[in-house]
Amino acid sequence: MHYGMAIDLKRCIGCHTCAMACKAANNIPEGVWWNRVLTDGGETMDTPKGEYPNLSMQFMAVSCQHCENPACVKVCPVGATYKDPETGVVRQDYDKCIGCRMCMAACPYTGVRSFNWEEPKYAVDEAFGDADVPRHQKHVVEKCTFCYQRIAKGDDPACMELCPGRARTWGDLDDPSSEVAKLVREREHMQLLPERGTKPSVYYLL
Repeated sequence: MHYGMAIDLKRCIGCHTCAMACKAANNIPEGVWWNRVLTDGGETMDTPKGEYPNLSMQFMAVSCQHCENPACVKVCPVGATYKDPETGVVRQDYDKCIGCRMCMAACPYTGVRSFNWEEPKYAVDEAFGDADVPRHQKHVVEKCTFCYQRIAKGDDPACMELCPGRARTWGDLDDPSSEVAKLVREREHMQLLPERGTKPSVYYLL
């Protein structure tokens, strides 16, 4: 089994619902985002490039790419960053993490990991989101888990469930009959930094 995701760039409307769904479901602390929506356009968010009437703008959601050949796993000295053998998901064990941030240095995808310098803080006093999300800790690295607490039960990641444009498709890339495998096989697509040899499990449909 090899879980992966296809994101349709023609359907993404840049609403940031995926980022908010991720933050809520995983009870992510203040100031931390596992999923970001970037603007391929002008110098600031939600602005196009070019001059009227020849303008262009595209949105791109970026998070951990859950690589088949993850650079982060190779450099972690304690095995806190590891690739799940059953699902292919790149995971983070907070209890093992020693905060060396070698995984952050090795990852070619800027900004997909964060480090809790202080005890995590939240906008509300009570934890929210999924009940079985691991507790966030000080001095550890965090990132997208493909909502492992959900996929372990056969559910979809929160970002996919709530996408209003239905830009995301999730499933087993090893299963040729799965919707995500069909899209990757039939649609023109790209991956982020393929030249780095990490073999991302996130495909962007063009």
